[in-house]
Amino acid sequence: MDITPDTAARLHIAHANDDGALIRFTVDGEGSSPLRLPCRRLAGPDLPESWFAGDITESAETLGAAWAHGEHYAMLALAITETGDIEADAALAYERLLTAVRPSRHPYLLRVWNYFGGINDGDGDGERYRRFCVGRARAVDMMFNDPPPAATAIGSDGAPKTLQLIALCACTPALALENPRQTPAWRYPRDYGPVAPGFSRGAVLDADTVTPRLLASGTASIVGHVSRHVGDIAAQLHESLANLGALLAEGGEKTGRRFRLDDCEALRVYLRRETDLDAARAVIAGSGIPDVCVLYLRGDICRRELDVELEGVFVAIPV
Repeated sequence: MDITPDTAARLHIAHANDDGALIRFTVDGEGSSPLRLPCRRLAGPDLPESWFAGDITESAETLGAAWAHGEHYAMLALAITETGDIEADAALAYERLLTAVRPSRHPYLLRVWNYFGGINDGDGDGERYRRFCVGRARAVDMMFNDPPPAATAIGSDGAPKTLQLIALCACTPALALENPRQTPAWRYPRDYGPVAPGFSRGAVLDADTVTPRLLASGTASIVGHVSRHVGDIAAQLHESLANLGALLAEGGEKTGRRFRLDDCEALRVYLRRETDLDAARAVIAGSGIPDVCVLYLRGDICRRELDVELEGVFVAIPV
C-alpha cells in the first residue's frame, strides 16, 4: 500500500476539554446535547473524549441535532424523542442521518454509536434491540451495507425516552474489518432476530498515512456467534480482549502496519452492573492498555446474557 509522505495525523483522540474538537463526547453534567453520552461514568478520565480532525469549517447544535465539518471528516449527532415504537423511531433516525450525510462532502459513514433505554426489554423478536435492528435495516441504503460501518449499540440509563445516534463521516471510505474469531454480525443466523445487526467489527481510517487509526466496534464475549462465559465478568473481559487482539492483528494484515493494545488512544468499557467495576479494572490493568485512556460507563449490553462490552481507538506503529 502506498503511504503518503505527510506524517501528520488526520485524526487523533484525547481526553481534553477543547472547543476545537470535531466530536467532544461528554458524560457528567446536565443538559440534553446529542453528544452527551447517556451512561453514568463509573471511573476514568474526567475530561471529555475529544476527537480532533484539524480545522472545523462549520459547526452547530440545535433542536436535538449537532454537526461539525472539517476537511477530511464530519460529525452528525441526532436525538429522537421516542414514540413507543422503537422500530419506527430507528427508521426515522436513520432516514434523517442518511438524508443529511449522503449529499454532503462527507458521504461515507465510518463509525456510528446508538444509545437508547430498555435495550433488552421485550421477549423474543419483540425485544427492543431486535426491533431497532429491523427499523435500521428498513431505512438504510445499499451504500450503508457495502460494507456496514463500525458501530456500537448500548442501552442507556433510565426508562426509554430518547434514541441517540452519533456518526463519524468522511469524504473517503474506511477499510472495513471483520474478526476471524467471530461471525460477521451482518451474517448472524435467524436465532438473533428477523434482521441481522448492521455493523462491521471495525474500521481502519487513513490507511494511506503513517499513522492510521483502527476503530473497534462494540466488542463482547462472543466466539463465532455464540455468547461465552455467561455469569463470569472476568472471563467475559478476557474473551473480549482476545477478540480485540484478533481484530488488531487483522487490521495489521490488511494494512501492513502493527496495531497493539498498548497503543490505545481511548477505550470505553460498558458495564451492566456497577458492582463489576473492580473486577473489570483488574482485568484491564493487566491488558497493557494505558489506564489513563480507559473510561468505564454503566450501560446495558445488546445481548441480555452478557455483562460487558468494549470499544476503542488504536494507533498503528511502524513495522
